[in-house]
Amino acid sequence: MRSQRQVVDYSLQKRALLREVHSGRVGTYEVCDASPYLKNAARFHGEPTETLCPVCRRENLTHVNYIYGDELKQSAGQARTRAELSVLAMTLREFQVYVVEVCRGCDWNHLVEQFLLGRDGVSGDEGLGVDTGSAAGAAASASATGPAVRRRREARR
Repeated sequence: MRSQRQVVDYSLQKRALLREVHSGRVGTYEVCDASPYLKNAARFHGEPTETLCPVCRRENLTHVNYIYGDELKQSAGQARTRAELSVLAMTLREFQVYVVEVCRGCDWNHLVEQFLLGRDGVSGDEGLGVDTGSAAGAAASASATGPAVRRRREARR
């Protein structure tokens, strides 16, 4: 995604946990504990991957994207598809996305990554301190920048 920023990847944590499971120090019943809500979110809002489950090695994993942020209000904590995230990223200033991988066969689940999305990461308007939502703000913004930037901003509207 274009405005994705502040990405935190949890692959090292996942590898360490899987090493513990495969060595027998941690039981599969401890890591294969997906809640019914997570399994339903994977079924209805998840996106299938080509990656096999690292525990059961029978089914492909499904990624579920959960969103959180002040602007979301009642929608905070809901699962969304990648397509919905793109639309939200262009309409909201900033929100946090948590990506969880789920095996619908054995109930393995693990946090894959988290990142920020939203308009704040797309344009440099915030750095100018100009309100581009109003006509006066747009005029001030246009006078503060060159003609190429003005054309791009006008094309986006």
